[in-house]
Amino acid sequence: QVQLVESGGGLVQPGGSLRLSCAVPGSLFSRYVMGWYRRAPGNERVLLAAITTDDYTDYVASVRGRFTISRDKAKNTVVLQMNNLKPEDTSVYYCNADGRHLGEQTYWGQGTQVTVSS
Repeated sequence: QVQLVESGGGLVQPGGSLRLSCAVPGSLFSRYVMGWYRRAPGNERVLLAAITTDDYTDYVASVRGRFTISRDKAKNTVVLQMNNLKPEDTSVYYCNADGRHLGEQTYWGQGTQVTVSS
């Protein structure tokens, strides 16, 4: 059973920072595209940032310049560094591992709550 384990959520003031981590099984880490999502109104999950196996990254406009996605290859962990947080960033954040380019499936973490409030 493949599990993505997320951590690092919490309560932070506007302008503050949080670092989210996603522990990924080694069988997926080096082969899958990794991403971070959050829920929008209506509960749909919106892709915020993605990183390929070649460490190419891309971001949605609302987080570009504030959020950074990276891989810690020594720990099989995907990190989302979130800076200059805003109240509108409040959401449940999810880690995603996408193997569809390999003919394999997509896996999700359980979600971690991020609350930005003064």
